Amino acid sequence: MDWREVAEGEALAEVTWPGGADGGPALASAAASPRAKADRALPGPSGAAPDRPETGRRGGWMLRIGGAGNRRPGASGRIGGMTTPDQQPTVPETPDPQFKDRVYRSPSGIAGGVLLLAIAGWLGIDALVTGQGRAPWVALAVLIFLVPLVLAFTVRPAVYANEQRLRVRNPFRVIVLPWGTIEAFRSGYSNEVLDKAGAKYQVWAVPVSLRGRKRAARREARGDARGAAEAARGGQQHHAAAVATGPVRAAGDQIMEELRDLLEARGKDPRAQGEVSVRWAYEILAPAAAGAVLLAILLAVG
Repeated sequence: MDWREVAEGEALAEVTWPGGADGGPALASAAASPRAKADRALPGPSGAAPDRPETGRRGGWMLRIGGAGNRRPGASGRIGGMTTPDQQPTVPETPDPQFKDRVYRSPSGIAGGVLLLAIAGWLGIDALVTGQGRAPWVALAVLIFLVPLVLAFTVRPAVYANEQRLRVRNPFRVIVLPWGTIEAFRSGYSNEVLDKAGAKYQVWAVPVSLRGRKRAARREARGDARGAAEAARGGQQHHAAAVATGPVRAAGDQIMEELRDLLEARGKDPRAQGEVSVRWAYEILAPAAAGAVLLAILLAVG
């Protein structure tokens, strides 16, 4: 008979084999792991297992794993595969979180560009359909020349910022600046980004609004006056909350302040280093140049 050895501390092994006192199978119960107890559980020369309780079953031998006394909570009677130190399951590495780009655009610029495109399309299509002589060709040349330029200066400008770099999409260029290469942001009559090499790039997507700055200054002055009046009447908590919110800024100045905060947080990150890259927007320049050449030829031929 083959004896199956079970790991120590897991369960009891109960073995039945033929040859009990009444001709039926005898049942033996022994600790599963120590081999000495397992050897004592084997049948003797007479074919019966002395001092072992008998069962009423007949037939071959049976091995059962488990016991009410030694079974661990939640353990089953099955013997699973064993692992060695070299075969321990590996824990997958958690990648660094990747954040989506923050996108900054000018809503008023996009609205104005859509309006201009609608007017140009209406007039141009009307000239193409109802024009006489060279009018359809001139209208086509004007559309090819103007549509890319309107898109470039109104809809196209955008600023994309993530944890590694700043991408500025201007009308005719795309500038990619890792945070480590940026020296500062400057706001005057236009918003600009300065790199450490001394180059200056204008941020078309975040225009400066002098009227917006004046409106924000008036709103801030009214808030200060109202807070001072409430503080005089005993509303110190409301005044402290108003002061904690910070100064009121125009929309463009708020965006530049957010970019300065990102620069301060990510400027020294090793993953935010690299070189500045500048790419010309040939998808805008090529059709605009083609329309200009066609329009010049039509006017010259006259």
